[in-house]
Amino acid sequence: MTTKTVKVQLVKGLIGTRQDHRATVKGLGLRRVNSVAELQDTPSVRGMINKVSYLVKVVA
Repeated sequence: MTTKTVKVQLVKGLIGTRQDHRATVKGLGLRRVNSVAELQDTPSVRGMINKVSYLVKVVA
């Protein structure tokens, strides 16, 4: 059985964003604009993506 993964890309900079949103982006493993992280597709990761949806996009 293969684990489902989701790729997330940071599309906006973090300047001027809330501190907890910056921490969430860091928790997703994203560093700078256009960086991509491949994460396991879990409810907690989905929630983190939802929280900062205006900063990231899910890439196929």
